[in-house]
Amino acid sequence: MRPIQAKIDLSALRGNLELLRRHAGDARIWGIAKADAYGHGLARIQHALAAADGLALLELDAAIAARDRGWAKPILLLEGFFEPSELEWFAQHRLTAVVHQEEQIAMLQSARIGAPIDVYLKVNSGMNRLGFTGSGTRAALERLRATAKVSKVTLMTHFADADGDRGVEEQSKAFDELVRTLGLPSSSANSAALLRYPHTHGDWVRPGIFLYGCSPFPEQSAQSLGARPVMTLGSRIIAVQSVEQGARVGYSGTFIAPRPMRIGVVACGYADGYPRHAPAGTPVLVNGVRTQTLGRVSMDMLFVNLDNVADAGVGSEVTLWGEGLSADEVAASAGTVSYELLCGLAARVPVTVVG
Repeated sequence: MRPIQAKIDLSALRGNLELLRRHAGDARIWGIAKADAYGHGLARIQHALAAADGLALLELDAAIAARDRGWAKPILLLEGFFEPSELEWFAQHRLTAVVHQEEQIAMLQSARIGAPIDVYLKVNSGMNRLGFTGSGTRAALERLRATAKVSKVTLMTHFADADGDRGVEEQSKAFDELVRTLGLPSSSANSAALLRYPHTHGDWVRPGIFLYGCSPFPEQSAQSLGARPVMTLGSRIIAVQSVEQGARVGYSGTFIAPRPMRIGVVACGYADGYPRHAPAGTPVLVNGVRTQTLGRVSMDMLFVNLDNVADAGVGSEVTLWGEGLSADEVAASAGTVSYELLCGLAARVPVTVVG
C-alpha cells in the first residue's frame, strides 16, 4: 500500500475550539466547516465540534447530512439558497440562510414553506463581495420583516483585512452603526478578528482557519497563538539517489546539484494535494529533521535533500505539513495560504482519525 497518509487529530481540534471559546467571551461560536471542514472531512470531525454553538457551511447537502448524523444545533448556510426549491429543505431541516441579494428576498416572498426560517442579512461594509449597503440594508430588512416566511434576523458582515495592516476599523464602524440603529443581533468576527479585535465579537463569531490549527496572521505562527495542527500529511521515502555535482534532478532538470548529494524520493505529489508550484527549498521533515524539497513536484513524487539527515533511507518518515511543520510555513514557501493546502487534500490519500 502506498505509504502516504493524512492524520486528523480530534484532540487538537477540541483544544483549538476551547482556546477560541476563551477569546470569544460571551459570544456564541459558529464552527466554520465549509469545503468539507477545510478538507478535514465533516463526517470525521463533526462530533469533535460539539462544543461549538452551531455549524456554518456552504453546501445544502452537507448541512442535511450533518443533521442526519445528529447535529441538532443551528446550521448556517453562508451563501444562503440559490433556487426557490431549496427553501423547503431549509424549513424542514431548520437551516439558517444568509440573504445577500434582492433575488433571494423575492424567492422567500413567493416560497411555499412549512415553517419560517431564520435569516442572516449580509451587510456589505466594504469588502464589496456580497451583501447590501447603506439604505439597501434597511430596505432589505423591511421586506424580510414583512414576510411570514422569516423568523429571526441577524445582521452579518465580513472583514476584508482583519489579518492585515488596514484592520477592521473602517468596516466595523459602519457595521456597528447599523447594528445600533436597527437593534438586531450581529455577527462579524472571523478567526483574525476574534483573536485581535474583541470589540467585533458581537453575538456570534465565525472562526475558520484557527479551528484547524493554522494562523490567520502571516506574521504570527499558529504555535505562538496556542493552536495545534489538526491535519498532518505524512509519507515515506521510497528511493534514494546519490548524484554527482552538476547532476540535474526531476522534470526539466530545474535543480542542479551544487555538490555530490543524497536525494530522497518521497511518495507524495500534486495528485495528493501537495502544491505543484512549491519551489525547491520548501521545508519538509525527514525523520523529524528539517530539510528542503528539490526540483519540481511531480504527480506522485517529490524530491528532498538528505545531506543533513544521515540516518535517512528507504522507509524513513516524512512530514509534508502538520505536527512539527506548520501548513502555514509550507504554504508561504509555495506562494499560497494554508487554507488551500488543507482544502486541497486529494481523495486518494488515506485518512486516519486519532484523539
